Amino acid sequence: MTYLSDLLLTAAALGAAIYCAILSRRLKALGTLEGGVGSAIAVLSAQVDALARSLTVAQETAGRVGGRLDGQVDRAETVARKLELLVASMHDLPEDRGTHTTARPPSPWPTDAAPRQTAPEPQDDDHGAAPTRARVLRRRQGPGAF
Repeated sequence: MTYLSDLLLTAAALGAAIYCAILSRRLKALGTLEGGVGSAIAVLSAQVDALARSLTVAQETAGRVGGRLDGQVDRAETVARKLELLVASMHDLPEDRGTHTTARPPSPWPTDAAPRQTAPEPQDDDHGAAPTRARVLRRRQGPGAF
């Protein structure tokens, strides 16, 4: 009986040794850099590094562009305020409907250097005076709103 138990114990040990050898080969194949998880980890690591570099470049670019955009928005708000003042000052000027002068004062704007030709104002036949038009000045509702 001892002989039989030793024989079964030897067979079990031999079976465990064969199983361990097969499992060892599979784990080595899984861990190699050529075709297993090792190559996938290496590829993912390289992609993470490239993504980190891209993210850094994108953040730097966004910072530069954001700074330029802030400057342009500030300039646009300044120009908008100046234009609002100019439009408001034009509404305060008295209207001369009877006299038209061809000579214009010098303009600080280079595009206004050439005199503009204006169409003659329509005359109302019944009353002898041109009809008046209502003027509307829109005001800003909030910062940056037009």
